[in-house]
Amino acid sequence: MTTKALKEVLEHAATWPVEDQNDLAEYAREIEARRTGVYTMSADERTAVGRGLAEADRGEFVADETVAETDKRDDN
Repeated sequence: MTTKALKEVLEHAATWPVEDQNDLAEYAREIEARRTGVYTMSADERTAVGRGLAEADRGEFVADETVAETDKRDDN
């Protein structure tokens, strides 16, 4: 895809629903990470990681039984 074609796609993407724009941004971050070896989290991902770390700091973890049950379902 040429720079011109990429610009055209981005212009059209500006009219897409927010969910589709977010998907496109995620794909672009993944491509950039593959090319550079550096992944840049989105604001939503950064928030989710912060929440997870705060839960861990408070000692809030998923029960071992729940994890074991999930592992069993993944094997099928």
